[in-house]
Amino acid sequence: MRDDAHFVARSARGLEPQLAAEILQRELGSITAVGHRSVHFRAWRPYDTGVTGLRTADDVFLLAARGRDVGTRKSGVPGLTELASKTDSARLIQHRNTLLGNTVKPPGLEVSASFLGRRSFNRYDVEDAVGNALAARLKVPYHPRRTKGAPPPDYASWRLTLDGTEATLMLRITPRPLHRRPYKQATVRGTLHPPLAAAMTRLADIGRGHTVLDPCCGAGTVLIEAALAHPEAGQYRGYDIDETALKAASANKRMAAAVRIHLERADAGRLPLPDGTVDRIVCNPPWGTQVEAKARMAKAPAAWWRELHRLLTPTGTAVLLLPTPTPLLPALQAGLLPTHTQRIHLSGTPTYLIKLEPGNPR
Repeated sequence: MRDDAHFVARSARGLEPQLAAEILQRELGSITAVGHRSVHFRAWRPYDTGVTGLRTADDVFLLAARGRDVGTRKSGVPGLTELASKTDSARLIQHRNTLLGNTVKPPGLEVSASFLGRRSFNRYDVEDAVGNALAARLKVPYHPRRTKGAPPPDYASWRLTLDGTEATLMLRITPRPLHRRPYKQATVRGTLHPPLAAAMTRLADIGRGHTVLDPCCGAGTVLIEAALAHPEAGQYRGYDIDETALKAASANKRMAAAVRIHLERADAGRLPLPDGTVDRIVCNPPWGTQVEAKARMAKAPAAWWRELHRLLTPTGTAVLLLPTPTPLLPALQAGLLPTHTQRIHLSGTPTYLIKLEPGNPR
């Protein structure tokens, strides 16, 4: 593997700018391309294990090969095997093992494929074509997802994407995707995608001594991501009216060893905190899409926005995830001014990342 190793980090659609910013802030390399759910970068230090610590990435790969997208017809699928022939598979595996501090050669491989647009073939056709070609080069078994489901955990994971213009073949560095956080053992309905939670905390610009609040904390994902990335903050406080959610948050907090997070049962519409004492609010509030609002938040949604305004310091910031921009009218009436609006997609569903700062209520 050359010293100018090329990596590809994948993200949720719409979070590519946050991912690129994190790569640059961590001084991991130079951005060479930003595409659909992907950020390509050339490493400054090819064996820097920081690439596996990207919080806003769903996954991170070593770039293996790129070629022309084969089009929409199944007859073009065999042409993808050219990617395997262009790949220095053994060197890529060696580089992956060095990054992981591992010397064991993977006993087999699997391929996961995705493509944009309608095609006359399916993902398994693509996976089998490339997987069998790679397996022949590496002289190891290929595990077809079409017939055998999930692969053994010690198999090398390859990824192939077709974006309508280019075909990209990559090798995953870590044994499992980065978005599967080890701490997240307990979940609840509507639980937040960890890389998205990490992106929200980055947008909030949490600083030294800040009091950070999630008034609808659920399984604690936002607070844990914030606490892990910003240990310099003063305190982290999470509230939820659902006991099941608080139990999940407590379990995840223990797994993350995030002991500085204070969790408590309370109504998000009336929190037991003094006026103007919160520097940052980061939250995925329940608006009925996956989780129903309860108590005061359900009875008087507009009052919740006034509660956020009451809690924030004059220089405070709130970063929220909303299904539509519609709730911004009561937010404006409560004196919260939007300073950043960003559309993202989760599992194909659009949602909005909103940053607000306090002004004067109308």
